[in-house]
Amino acid sequence: MKALIGLFCLFIIFGCAQKKDDTKELVSNVVIEESDISEEKSPIPSFNYNELEEAYLLAKNDTTYVLNFWATWCKPCIKELPAFESLNENYRNEKLKVVLVSLDFPENVATHVVPFMEKRGLKSEVVLLDDSDANTWIPKVSEEWSGAIPATVMIKNGRKEFYERSFTYNELETEVKTIL
Repeated sequence: MKALIGLFCLFIIFGCAQKKDDTKELVSNVVIEESDISEEKSPIPSFNYNELEEAYLLAKNDTTYVLNFWATWCKPCIKELPAFESLNENYRNEKLKVVLVSLDFPENVATHVVPFMEKRGLKSEVVLLDDSDANTWIPKVSEEWSGAIPATVMIKNGRKEFYERSFTYNELETEVKTIL
């Protein structure tokens, strides 16, 4: 009887050990599939801070840049987006460029940011700021910035105005006219 119980215990232990190995193999396959997905090209341009700074914040031309830092999970950001879209449309014949800088997580671009852009029909340029060292780049954008969003920077010919607040269209246009 003791031998039978011992043999039964061995079967259970062996069966559990086999299941554990199968689980490791399954987990390994999932990790490989996730890494394949993360290597896909993003549907919107992605910048680290230095690239964003070079492309827009330090641009040496006569274009006025209006950079709005926002995220799909930020209600005040979403509420003010129509003002930036209207500004982009109304000043399309001027040397003014509206850039919506998404602070969403890079892994959410395809599942959150792109569907959000499509649903709302965003026409302004949208880029992703993929730089986790916010403690370094936030004060480079502005010493005044606490890191809260929405936040907006307006730049022209080295002049920079920073706003850590939401805008209506009229408020936004009034500020843009001071820097044009």
